[in-house]
Formats: sequence, C-alpha cells, structure tokens
Amino acid sequence: MSYLKPAKKEGKTFINPIPTVQTTENMAVMMWKFITAKGEREPINPLGPFHTDHNTYNTPPANGLRITWMGHSSLLIEIDGYRILTDPVWGQRASFVSFAGPKRFFDAPLPLQNLPKLDAIILSHDHYDHLDYPTISQLTHLSTPVICSLGVGGIIQKWGIKKERITELNWTDSVNIAPNCTITATPARHFTGRGITNRNQTLWSSFVIKGSKHNIFFGADSGIFPGFNDIGDAYGPFDLTMLEIGAYGSGWPHIHMGPDNASDAHLALKGKLMMPIHWGTFNLALHPWREPVELIQSFAKNKNIQLFLPMPGQPTEVVGAHNTEWWKA
Repeated sequence: MSYLKPAKKEGKTFINPIPTVQTTENMAVMMWKFITAKGEREPINPLGPFHTDHNTYNTPPANGLRITWMGHSSLLIEIDGYRILTDPVWGQRASFVSFAGPKRFFDAPLPLQNLPKLDAIILSHDHYDHLDYPTISQLTHLSTPVICSLGVGGIIQKWGIKKERITELNWTDSVNIAPNCTITATPARHFTGRGITNRNQTLWSSFVIKGSKHNIFFGADSGIFPGFNDIGDAYGPFDLTMLEIGAYGSGWPHIHMGPDNASDAHLALKGKLMMPIHWGTFNLALHPWREPVELIQSFAKNKNIQLFLPMPGQPTEVVGAHNTEWWKA
C-alpha cells in the first residue's frame, strides 16, 4: 500500500493518511499538566541575541546549498541559485493574541526588511507557530510566489496576499518555481485549525524541494507514519532532511514525532544529513527546552546519523555534519 496519494476529505475536513487521534487526554488534564509541569521549559538565561549578516547573501553558497535557521520551522533555504523561505514566523508569540501565549526565546536574527530577494515562500499549514499574521502582513508588498497547502491560500488572501501570488497544493502536486527547481507537497500526519470551530478544514503538508543539484525535504509538522518510506522511495535520497524534534508529549503521540521517531523518519526518507527543527524557540510542550536536541544527538549516534545543527541566524553551507552546540553557551 502506498501513502503517496492526494489528501481526502470527510465532509469539510481533511483526513490523515492513517487513522490519527490528535490527543489522548482531555483538555482539562492537559491544561493541568502545563500548569504543574517541572523542569526548565523556557531558558532561565536569555538566548542570543543572534544576528544575520544580510551581506552574506550577496555571495551565493559555493556548493549551491546553504541554510539559515531563523528559529522553529522558519528557514531561509538557498538551493542551486534560488531562495525559499519556509513557515516564516517573526512575531513575538505563537498565539491568536499579541499579549499572551508562547513567546519567542530569542528575536528573529534578521529583520524582515533585510531579507534577500526570495523566489518562493512555503506555508505548510495554518497553526500559529507556522502561519503568523504579523509576519505575513509585512510581506504583502512582495511579488514572491507563495506555495501552500490546500485552504491556506484563503487565509493569507484575507491578510492581503494577492491571489495571483498563491499556489495551493494537494499531496503529490508539484509546482516549478523555475525550470530546474520544483516544490512538491507530500503527505504528513498532523492536523490544522486556528480556532475550535474549523478543525482540519485546511490541509497540512510536508515538501520536497528539488534543485538542479540538490534534493532536500522540509518535514514541517508530522507524526511518524509509514508514508516516510514511500516519500523516500519516490523522491529520495535527500541531501538534507529538515525534521521536527520538539513539542512532543505523551498526550499527543501521533501528531508530533519527537527525537526518536524523527531520526527513524530521516532513515526512512533516505536522508544523508538531518537538520532538527521545531525546537528551541517556543514553549509548546511539557519537556525541558533543551531535551529535544540532547536526545536527538544520542539517537543520531546510535543510529549512525549525521546531524546539521547550525547556530540561529548563521547562514551555513550544507557540506557535512555540523554541530555548533550553541544552546550550551
């Protein structure tokens, strides 16, 4: 059985590739755990500040592939002559209000107005830590194409992004942002909704980004599922996989992977290097903030996986294993 199929709906709601329970605990239990949880869930000492030298982008990467991690799932990807920005969140909170909710551990390293010219923006799904109104509203003046999952286009259109800039993709759909650079939406195991009344009415996706020389995978948010094997078989091997390792918990084991499952997904995808993302930026779960990266290093060692862990805001060429251990500073 192949999981490489377009997403299906039941009524108005999209469904996961395999049956998925979004949470195994009721809301009251989860809220109590968040209130009473122990451990350093947020840094005791401030992180950063981190700064990106925007002049770096005047010189293309020597080998064609360079990544700047802006925090969480926001990545400035330079691949074979093109620049792609993923899930840009520059706002201070991953929340529906500006005065409450998960707050950034460090400011975005590069002001939005200093971004280099972009060739595409990818929006994986509509959750607040991936789709940020304060950020998108500052990108309305651009002409950059926006590639997003089904239904997300309607949201950003209301925020001022022109319809002609938007391309919505179902799983297995592809779009060329240039003759030799293709973005393909692939299945993921997650959910969507920016409120309690519109759950799963827009789609969630992962993405394959293939240039003339390099082939990479942006996993966004997903729980583990057999479809990673199918993606690896059909689109791999990958020079780099960018996979979420944070915001896991016993109450939601099916919609986020955590370090162990993420490392297994990397192997299933036939990845050469693994870049852990979706950690170290917001307090979204019960685990200590450093735990995901500490665990992924252990799993990587045991599973013979090479990790790519650049410092936030530092444009870093993808030429091999790279670990700055910036979180120890």
